[in-house]
Amino acid sequence: MVRLSAGNGRLFCRGISSFRAKNCLAESRDFLKDASKRTGTTPVRAIYNILYAIFFALSSPYYFQRMRRRGHWRRGFLQRLGKFDVKVKQALTNRHVLWMHAVSVGEMNVCVELIRALEPRLPNIKIVVSTTTTTGMGELQKKLSARVSKIYYPLDFSSSVRRALATIHPDAIVLVEAEIWPNFIWRARQRGIPLFLVNGRLSDRSYPRYKRFDFLFRNLFASFTAVGAQNEAAANRLRQVGCPAERVQVLGNLKFDTAKLNADKSLDVPALLARLGVPGDALVWVAGSTHEGEEDLLAELFLRLRASFPRLFLVIVPRHFERSKEVARQLGQRGIKWFYRTEITPETRLAPGSVECLLVDTTGELMSFYERAGVAFVGKSLAAHGGQNPIEPAALGKATVFGPNMENFGDVARIFVARDAAVQVRDKAELEKVMADLLANEARREELGRNARQVVLENVGAIDRTVDLIIRHFEGGEFYIVPRKTDA
Repeated sequence: MVRLSAGNGRLFCRGISSFRAKNCLAESRDFLKDASKRTGTTPVRAIYNILYAIFFALSSPYYFQRMRRRGHWRRGFLQRLGKFDVKVKQALTNRHVLWMHAVSVGEMNVCVELIRALEPRLPNIKIVVSTTTTTGMGELQKKLSARVSKIYYPLDFSSSVRRALATIHPDAIVLVEAEIWPNFIWRARQRGIPLFLVNGRLSDRSYPRYKRFDFLFRNLFASFTAVGAQNEAAANRLRQVGCPAERVQVLGNLKFDTAKLNADKSLDVPALLARLGVPGDALVWVAGSTHEGEEDLLAELFLRLRASFPRLFLVIVPRHFERSKEVARQLGQRGIKWFYRTEITPETRLAPGSVECLLVDTTGELMSFYERAGVAFVGKSLAAHGGQNPIEPAALGKATVFGPNMENFGDVARIFVARDAAVQVRDKAELEKVMADLLANEARREELGRNARQVVLENVGAIDRTVDLIIRHFEGGEFYIVPRKTDA
């Protein structure tokens, strides 16, 4: 009979575990090698495809529920699997195609302006633009003409990507910001399709991850034909993750160019507010692109500030309109009298004081509401991380405030703060103090707005530089290129 001490027992168990782990690893290696031979893929690709399938299976219920909440999810659903109807195929038949892709609404707006600048220069190229969300698709349908085909980006299954690329058959692909899906890039590279990354940057959260998984992403970043970076810091990060140094150029931030210096006049916000009984001299506080946890916080501050500023009126524009019911419930619990934007009709006529807050449950109208703002708060920066676009209210010359978590716009936020063009607060208490100071001081609000607009004007021009970067690829080929007007 063999007896084991506690220490020897642990060693024995570790030995067994080590033996099993080594055998498991060996079997996994053998499996991946066999799979690689059968499919023609590398072990890295085989591992990625297995992990992606697992991740997709686990996360799909959550994302499917989000799609259902946003609505219109059935339309074009098969495009996510790389399957397109006859209408799309006919539009692309015998055409040279430039495929452009953007994910969120912010990147999509950049893409829209880039397309508008590219179309006159490449009149014989068919442009296809893809997005991932139904909200993004709605904005594309609204902002781009029928000449541009709008599709959903395929899921990163190898088969879906293969079908999509075979149908679209692009002459070049332009990705807006760092949207890196391995199978898509691998397949494009196999087909010899030039890849461009524009308005490139890596956030403080994504950069360490790309570095950590260097074995996967370095080769992908090396696939880009040319890269347009927002600034020198972004360019350095892109070089460090694998973009060839000679292919990376600093072109500026396209979001300065896409921020309209004047709001869309098709929406008369003062008239909308007048129907709610809001007086013309009201102090309007617009909280734009807010995220979970911020609306209730802002509602609390609003009630306290309104005690000192009775003319204060709050407009909340959630980043995701499908959260409007949740936000409405929070406002109701605070005792705030609110009204939905979608419920305002030409017949709406409310008595003064009937409404204290307008809850905007639509998309694409934020800039119009910023136009009426006395003070603008940029969401996803106080109770959430990442930050939304501060350039939008700044371009309209509005006093702009945002929280400490502006990671997605870190360089932009630093420029605004350094130039006294915006105020960054550390927490809720400081936000309340800053808001009180600004509401009490009209001259200070105007000064911040002037400085902000000046910063935006000084940073435009990236669109033209990015168009030139893309067009250089087509020079000397069979495509007709219209010279820039300034070149004539």
